[in-house]
Amino acid sequence: MSNMDQTEVLVTGAGPVGMLTALLLTQNGVKTRIIDQESRTAGHSYSCALHSRSIQLLHQAGVAADAIEFGRRIDCVGFYEGSERRAEVRLSDLPVEFPFAVVLEQSALENLLEQRLRQAEVRIHWDHRLAGFEMDDRGATATIEKLGMTGKGYGVPGLESGVKDHVQARAQFIVGADGSNSLVRTRLGLGFERAGAPQHVAVYEVEAGGGCGHEARVVLDDTTASVLWPLSETRCRWSFQVNPAEEGGDFPLKERDRMVVVEQPSEEDGLHQLRRLLNERAPWFQSRIQEIVWTADVQFEPRLASHFGHNVCWLAGDAAHQTGPVGMQSMNIGFQEAADLADVLTRILRKGGSRDLLKGYDRAHRGEWSQLLGFKTGAASTAGAAEWARRRAARIVGSLPASGADLTCLLKQLGIDLVFGSES
Repeated sequence: MSNMDQTEVLVTGAGPVGMLTALLLTQNGVKTRIIDQESRTAGHSYSCALHSRSIQLLHQAGVAADAIEFGRRIDCVGFYEGSERRAEVRLSDLPVEFPFAVVLEQSALENLLEQRLRQAEVRIHWDHRLAGFEMDDRGATATIEKLGMTGKGYGVPGLESGVKDHVQARAQFIVGADGSNSLVRTRLGLGFERAGAPQHVAVYEVEAGGGCGHEARVVLDDTTASVLWPLSETRCRWSFQVNPAEEGGDFPLKERDRMVVVEQPSEEDGLHQLRRLLNERAPWFQSRIQEIVWTADVQFEPRLASHFGHNVCWLAGDAAHQTGPVGMQSMNIGFQEAADLADVLTRILRKGGSRDLLKGYDRAHRGEWSQLLGFKTGAASTAGAAEWARRRAARIVGSLPASGADLTCLLKQLGIDLVFGSES
């Protein structure tokens, strides 16, 4: 077993949240190492919507301008119930520097973050998987598996993927940004409490012939939520919650191999299913579907970790929470967690701050997620709210591309109040 260099913070997971955490720590002068079990950044065109707060954080990290250039600006969210347009929420009214959302491919976002890390002389150790760690008063010793192609054995020609070596890394803190199946969370023994039934979502990225505009559109009926995100003037992505939701095991892993092709139904079957869903959920959508670029079935299961960490190991992003995809809140609030955690660790490592600051990080973000996931009473309509908004208030909260003060501001446009409590 060989050793890696000692570092101050080891970040495990090089998705958007992990990379932003490493980048902000590095900008603060904290020695950071980042590992990921994959061989490269995301390869498929999964799209993500960046909230205004996330754009501000990416601006601090030096990548917002490129993200805005590569993405599609969203100024408004329209709400529908069947054929009726019930309301709209104007992101452009937010009193912030970037009063809009941006939709872009996750692969493009990850490539921008990796490029910025490279400029900061931080190399991502791809093909490195955390196997375990031991904590003590001064930090943690992590055991890391180095992955690669290995021989199949004597007399059997060829190679297969496997563990080539084990290395050890010594760190004062470990950040688990390693997704919903987080090994860091599991090894800490933290619970992952379910906040609702699993949601099965059918996703279609389509060429629609033009007129996609700059508005996201959310359809809320009695039991399901669907959302339309424009990706360009001619391309958009539909996500339909499909009932009944069946119980599932582990979360499906997002493909990050550039060579993977998403399995699709036949063109005829895919178009038939999509048209059926559109007729049922969004009869107002009249754009002609020219091509289904890709389609996938994804499962989301609303959950929240019992704590965001312990001792010297702490979580950010999907490792600590999971929610439905309509408002794309999990990754975006994960960005805020990355920024807050980087700030707290910098104060501890550089300014003599107490580790008790991490308890504040835990309380603040568990409190926010307890509200968003319905563990606490959250949304309430005011006397001036429309009847539709009163009926859908709790579900509207998770359907808006915003969090924190921005979410409160947008909800007020619909006559809905949301007061965040703190976790006791």
